[in-house]
Parts: sequence; structure tokens; C-alpha cells
Amino acid sequence: MGEDLVASLEDSTQRLAGLPTEQRQHTPALLEAHLAAVTGLLATGRFAPALGLRLHTLAASLAQTVAWHAFDVRRHSHASRSWIAGLRHAHAAGDRDLGAGLLGDLAYQAAWRRDHTAAAGILHSALARAQSPAARCLIHLRLARALAARGDRSDRGAVLRSLAAAEHHLSDAGVDRPAWCAWVSEADLAVDSGQALLDLGDTRRAHQLISEGERLLPPARDKTKGVFLAYRAASYLDLKEPEPAAAAAAQSLLLARRIGAPRCARLVDDLLPRFKPYARADGVPELLHLAAA
Repeated sequence: MGEDLVASLEDSTQRLAGLPTEQRQHTPALLEAHLAAVTGLLATGRFAPALGLRLHTLAASLAQTVAWHAFDVRRHSHASRSWIAGLRHAHAAGDRDLGAGLLGDLAYQAAWRRDHTAAAGILHSALARAQSPAARCLIHLRLARALAARGDRSDRGAVLRSLAAAEHHLSDAGVDRPAWCAWVSEADLAVDSGQALLDLGDTRRAHQLISEGERLLPPARDKTKGVFLAYRAASYLDLKEPEPAAAAAAQSLLLARRIGAPRCARLVDDLLPRFKPYARADGVPELLHLAAA
């Protein structure tokens, strides 16, 4: 097997992963086909060692992307299997940071399914692997979120330490970052810190950080913007301010529908019962009608 074929698969994968958010919803079958091709090549064993490392790295990256697509549409078993397969390929490639990232994704899934203790345990394992400052920043943010969401007051100090560590690592991250966490920014730091503080009960400061993060987010990250808007809506509800909450939730839902982001839409769906006591507040009837459409 020649280097040209591997390079072609790498380039094609990079182009698919780099498409705008609203186009990426149409790529899962192509990514699955790429992953099948790469794992098929690995199964033959007919390649130089250096090409083998590149193939394992590509397989790990593809498995990670496939897993996120599956996660977004609630195919949780498929997502878990893909992330675990990616872990095996990252280990074979000797890429500790990518392995840490895949563990971090498994932890995110556990937290999404409200198993915050399992998420925290996985993230501690990920920190033992991660070397890149950007990778350590993202994992510390997820750890802070998981610990805060457990609701155990004894975790407060650990949450604040993880947030401080995330801020420190982000300042050291520079531009040379692993591809899977190249996007981590001040916006993510602000919103995830705000969400952790929200769970700790520091509502006012949390709301300020979430709003700040949403403003910092570049236009290219519309799906993340939709998630941030849903977080902002939740923080307004915690303040018993239904009008701005409804405005943020409606904006999030419209954005999710435009770009095809079902996970973002479900965040808004989960908030809808909290709007029912405010059925006559400005914007709430319109939000409920929009959600039902």
C-alpha cells in the first residue's frame, strides 16, 4: 500500500470534518465509509510501520467524529463503541493526547446521561494521559462540570481548582494543539466555568460568564453557540427571569433547526417544563408554540 492512498484518505477526512456545521449533518455515511476503508487497510497489515501509525491515528480521529455524530442523534451504544475503538487506535499510534480526548468524550457522554461520578472518574484517567495544555484545559473544564453537577458540597474546592487549572492551561496552550481540541477558547472557558458555578449556586456570576462566552464565540461555531444559548436560558430561569430566558431558548432552538443540531434542540426541550409557570410572560407563549411546531 502506498503513501498516496493514505494521504488521500487523510485529506478527504480533513475536508469532511472541516465543513460548515449545517453541512456536516449530511456526512455521517461518508465518514463511516472512510473509517471502514482505514480499518480494512489496517487489517491487511501490508504497509510500512510509519504508514501504520498514520492509519491508526486516522482511524482514531474518524472513530471520534463518527461517535459524535451518533451521540448527537441518541445512538449512544454506537457512540460508545466508536469512542472505545478510537481509544485502541490511539494507543496503537502512541498518541496519548488523542487517547485522553477520547476518554474525555466518553466522560461527556456519561455526564450527559447524568452519571457524573462515572464521568469524573473517567476524566481523572484522561488527565493522567493528557500532555498538551489545550487538552488538559478541556479535560479540567469537563471535570469541573462533572464535579459541580454531582451536587456534593465537599466537591466545591475541587471544582474551583479544576477551573483555575483550566484557565492556566489555556493561557499556555498556544497555537500548536491537537486537532480534536484546537477549538478550545476563552469562550469555552467562560461558559463551562459559568455552568459549573451555576451548579454551585453562584447564579449571578454564572450568568455573567455564560453571557460573556456566548459573545466571544466566533460565527463558525454555530452549534456551540446554540448550546451556549440554551445554557444562558437555563441561567435566566434560575434567576426567575423568564423573558430573557425565553428569548435565549427561542434563539437556540431556531439555530439548532437551521443547522441540523438535534442535541442542541434537546437542551431546549428539556427546559420547556420550567417555562410552564411563566405561561403569560413575554416571549414564553411564542417559545412554546415554536417548540410544538
